[in-house]
Amino acid sequence: MKALLCKEFGPPETLSYEDVDDPVISPGKVIVDIYSASVNFPDVLIIEDKYQFKPSLPFSPGGEASGIISEIGEGVDGFIVGDRVIVSAGWGCFVEKILVDPSALTSIPDSMDFDTAASFLMTYGTSHHALKDRADLKKGDSLLVLGAAGGVGLAAVEIGNAIGAHVIAAASTEEKVQICRDHGAKDGLVYKTGSLDRDEQKSLSNQIKDLTAGLGANVIYDPVGGDYAEPSLRAIAWEGRYLVVGFAAGYIPKIPLNLALLKGCQIVGVFWGAFKAQFQDQHNDNVADLLKMYDDGHLKPHISGVYDLSNGAKAIKDLAERKAKGKIVVKVKS
Repeated sequence: MKALLCKEFGPPETLSYEDVDDPVISPGKVIVDIYSASVNFPDVLIIEDKYQFKPSLPFSPGGEASGIISEIGEGVDGFIVGDRVIVSAGWGCFVEKILVDPSALTSIPDSMDFDTAASFLMTYGTSHHALKDRADLKKGDSLLVLGAAGGVGLAAVEIGNAIGAHVIAAASTEEKVQICRDHGAKDGLVYKTGSLDRDEQKSLSNQIKDLTAGLGANVIYDPVGGDYAEPSLRAIAWEGRYLVVGFAAGYIPKIPLNLALLKGCQIVGVFWGAFKAQFQDQHNDNVADLLKMYDDGHLKPHISGVYDLSNGAKAIKDLAERKAKGKIVVKVKS
């Protein structure tokens, strides 16, 4: 079978597309024929050995995919050959076939196609866990989403809107902000990309305060970090919740902790992968909630690009360079 492989740590250009042996079924495991896979920011980090999970070389990137079960090992219950499933594997999905534990599988509803299914669970799962479990977002709260046109950002916009929050989308271009408005954001702001000097940081804080009538945002969803973190935190409301989701800007900021004291706010970490591993029942309830939101029309993954598996390296590179709006899909099988 064909696979996109990381044989040495480095940028996307170091990945290779080649033939590998098909997986062999074993007891307690399932083989899924992959139809679509999606690109997420952890894929950028994992191939450069910068992610918290560190697979042994060689490995295939790709944390999530969708497909059809083609073989089932002895002792597996709950699935049959021919089932359409989402695969949440952490890595290994940029392949034509994958061997996984059945706990990594989620059934795809009849109303969802493979591209959408591959684009669904990681971004919406992360944002739902962040807003519901970590921030306790309520109807009427103001929600600022940084990097709002990215995968998790756009998911946060939609989920926040479905909950009834006043969503403010912050992104790097007017085009991206408009996409967020199309997905439920009530307000938006455009920020400069790259490093921000102190005056530019102060301007960002003032923009956020202006859009919240001077009160600040009740919840700040931050998958960006870098120079955007501190000015956003300075514009948080009293007893606000600041969600640390990721660091797409490229570095982890140092936050003056006196801001937490002065604002009476919480700085809250969001690690969806660890959450779903430790609290499987709660995770399952969250997935059911998300699928209901999808069926009710609240969630509509925005797929801005589809690449063949042979061009999977370019798909990862485009995400790394922040060219994606919403999700990028790697098409494995039609």
